[in-house]
Amino acid sequence: MRRVWAVGRLLAVGAWEVARSNLRLAGWVLDPLRGNRPGFVQVPLRVRGDVAITVLSNWITLTPGTIAVDVAPDRSHLLVHVFDLQDEAAAVAEIRQRLEAAVAEVFE
Repeated sequence: MRRVWAVGRLLAVGAWEVARSNLRLAGWVLDPLRGNRPGFVQVPLRVRGDVAITVLSNWITLTPGTIAVDVAPDRSHLLVHVFDLQDEAAAVAEIRQRLEAAVAEVFE
């Protein structure tokens, strides 16, 4: 039963992140003078299984403004492209605290 709740939480967190990112991306599109700073970040992984990493990568890619580009051969981190990278540490923390935590709860 715990896993069912974890899957529900993952879906809710993922849906919230997609909606929130859509609003942020709409702001960038509607304000063309607002500059963005695209960049790459390495997100250290707590999840190690192939399925868990795939699910996390897909949620990151489904979230507007971010794309999971590559996974390290040793499964230690993901390379993620961020549309507007203001603070690298904050971007990594956001991915780990919201999406990866929800994915880890399902696959522990």
